[in-house]
Amino acid sequence: MSSADPQPNDPSKPFESAKSEVQRMTLDQRAQMDELMRLRHSCAHILATAVLRIWPDARLDIGPPTDEGFYYDFDLAHRFSPEDFPRIEEEMRKVIKENQVFEKSIKTRDEARAWFESRGQVFKVQRLGDIPEGEAISFYQNGEFVDLCAGPHVMRTGNVKPGAVKLLKLASAYFKGNEKNPQLQRLYGTAFKTRDELEAWVTLQEEAKKRDHRRIGAEMGLFAFDAEYVGPGLVLWLPKGGVLVEELEKLAKETEFQAGYVRVRTPHLAKEKMYTTSGHLPYYVESMFPPMEMLEEDERKLREKLQERRADLIRLRDGMAQATAANTAGLTTEQLTRDIARIETEITFLGGRYYLKAMNCPHHHRIFAAESRSYRDLPLRMAEYGTCYRYEQSGELFGLMRVRAMNMNDAHLYCTAEQFADEFRAVNDMYLKYFKIFGLDRYQMRFSTHDPARLGQKFVNEPELWKQTEDMVRRVLIESGINYVEVANEAAFYGPKIDVQVWSAIGREFTIATNQVDFAVPKRFGLTYRDRDNTDKTPLCIHRAPLGTHERFIGFLIEHYAGNFPLWLAPEQVRILTLGDEAPLVDYAKGILAELRAQFVRVEGDFGTDPIKAKVADAEKARVHTMLVIGGRDLEAGQVSVRLHSKGPQGAKPRAEVIADIVAAIRERRA
Repeated sequence: MSSADPQPNDPSKPFESAKSEVQRMTLDQRAQMDELMRLRHSCAHILATAVLRIWPDARLDIGPPTDEGFYYDFDLAHRFSPEDFPRIEEEMRKVIKENQVFEKSIKTRDEARAWFESRGQVFKVQRLGDIPEGEAISFYQNGEFVDLCAGPHVMRTGNVKPGAVKLLKLASAYFKGNEKNPQLQRLYGTAFKTRDELEAWVTLQEEAKKRDHRRIGAEMGLFAFDAEYVGPGLVLWLPKGGVLVEELEKLAKETEFQAGYVRVRTPHLAKEKMYTTSGHLPYYVESMFPPMEMLEEDERKLREKLQERRADLIRLRDGMAQATAANTAGLTTEQLTRDIARIETEITFLGGRYYLKAMNCPHHHRIFAAESRSYRDLPLRMAEYGTCYRYEQSGELFGLMRVRAMNMNDAHLYCTAEQFADEFRAVNDMYLKYFKIFGLDRYQMRFSTHDPARLGQKFVNEPELWKQTEDMVRRVLIESGINYVEVANEAAFYGPKIDVQVWSAIGREFTIATNQVDFAVPKRFGLTYRDRDNTDKTPLCIHRAPLGTHERFIGFLIEHYAGNFPLWLAPEQVRILTLGDEAPLVDYAKGILAELRAQFVRVEGDFGTDPIKAKVADAEKARVHTMLVIGGRDLEAGQVSVRLHSKGPQGAKPRAEVIADIVAAIRERRA
């Protein structure tokens, strides 16, 4: 087996692939950068200043702030290694001590291009194309270092505390995140306002490494990757990992059944027409696997005829003599162009091109359209653990967190405007239930709204529906007492959305799911229901996935629990350990094992001659939740001695009581 990702701290692989490239901020987003982000942005420039002092031939790309620090991408002959960090950090401290002022200047696009070309900074020349026309081409200078940058920064390099900045790691990064472009070297760092804050963060990262889901997954035998035979980013769930998948699906299905959902199943692929209608093509095509050509014989012959007819019309339109003849026949160039476009549409939608499913919603829309609907049928809550496929760049793949095939806890709720608030409230209540089950005390809903000035551009032009749905979402969040923040101008094209942020047991932040309100795509598919007034209306649609994908959510849970899953979720729930292998003792233990298995408890037995200390150590290493230790006294008294993983002995209890308590704890999904 080979992993799609280097294992953490693997000295044979000092360069991991960078997971992604930070998208260039708009001027509005930059204006909202807080003090810490400005500090980190300035540290990226301080890093570049130091690198150029040590390696003057370095070519520069970008150096943005991130949620956890900053990075800068370089192209140079020297290969960075962790051994370079002390030297670079020492030079950074010198730059900080010099207390250089960050000074802004403006150049024309031509001046900027000439400036970078004269210095051989080819990547900066290409980055000029990322700056929208009409936006000022701004530079920031600190000391001898000058960089293409829209800011903002702190006032001086001396505003950075020398003991509160640290280089972290290396990565390889393709220019602009494209595998076809040159590969650069990325230096990551972080910075805080004080040394104490940095040290606290470093401690947190050390704990996070211990909880790394890739390491624990390998230790527990939960999942594997096989890049050579199966492909990068395609998860193989091993038996113990399969248990986690099954338990989460069971939880979701029970919860959704009680909430009035119906379950559907959809194929793993669909025709191109599906995704052009939904709007995912061509805008989402880079995240989808390439299409498959699947023409039937009659479709192939029809396509050939249409292609011949299209070629004839193009010659007729473009040839001067033919155009004259066409005009005499009463045809116009405009008519011919329309006919060509119509034939091209027919060719596009003719059988043949199939895509692997990148999202479930279009399939669910077609299920809604498969039958006539009345207002009496609404709300219709349609659920599926659907498999989706997304072609993530290889550099973005990261264990279970970024994969190319995922199983999503998906559902689409079709409702009237009057039903929307209650449906959205019920979705939020489902989240709260899950948070309680998994012991997630800290969470936040990130409510993204639209910008009225950009209706018809970035957002679908339905001003009344935007106002109505945003007001309803906001009201439900407030009435439910849910912790949320509102973010302007980041809604989905077709409606407001909520990103669900949770914090693990050690305080690491994760995005586990997104809820979206959709009042545009159902209309694209012609979805309607017959209302009370006997008119056809388009339903609102709520996209929701409280448990996200198996892959990402299990990755989160592994780190949240450090592999020490609660009893109901543990791959091996109980292990029975005997003090010896005498026949009466083993028979007694096997009887308990049989009783537990009859109740569908995942239980194993260790009845060999190894010392009990060794048996306990093996069970602890395997993170078995509950150990039932049985000796001669337990046999005589009809009891068992209970031991919990990482908590030690819990005392001896009657056999029936222990079994009943285990079964109840699993059924109730106790934490």
